[in-house]
Amino acid sequence: MKVALPAIVAVAVAFSAVTVNAATKEEEAIKYRKAVMTTMAWNVGPIGAMVKGDRPFDKDLAIRNAERLEALAKMPLEGFAPGTEQGDTKVKAEAFLEMDKFRAGMEKLQSETAKLAQAAKSGNLDQIKPQFGEVGKVCKGCHDTYRNK
Repeated sequence: MKVALPAIVAVAVAFSAVTVNAATKEEEAIKYRKAVMTTMAWNVGPIGAMVKGDRPFDKDLAIRNAERLEALAKMPLEGFAPGTEQGDTKVKAEAFLEMDKFRAGMEKLQSETAKLAQAAKSGNLDQIKPQFGEVGKVCKGCHDTYRNK
């Protein structure tokens, strides 16, 4: 029986590796873009709370999260590869049918988050507020057009 246990463990490990690798490239792309979007939301939240006055202004937190958003805004587009319009996703098919328009929206997000990071570096909440609003408009515009509720 001592010989059988290592063999069973080896088969179980091999089977789990095959199962993990069975995910399609499309499924992995969907997981990737969802993870990026979740991370973006995580970083937007504290800035939004500061802008609304629900949280005290913290210059360092605003800078850190705005810089993260600037970097993250460059990431989601590669997760919208052909074939990822179906599966465990809320993206509408229109995003893929209007890819040039969709891509332009993502590029606008990159531009606006870069401006937000710059505003955050000022340490002035009055400069952050309007730029945070611009980032929010871009996010909302894309979600209203290309995301199923």
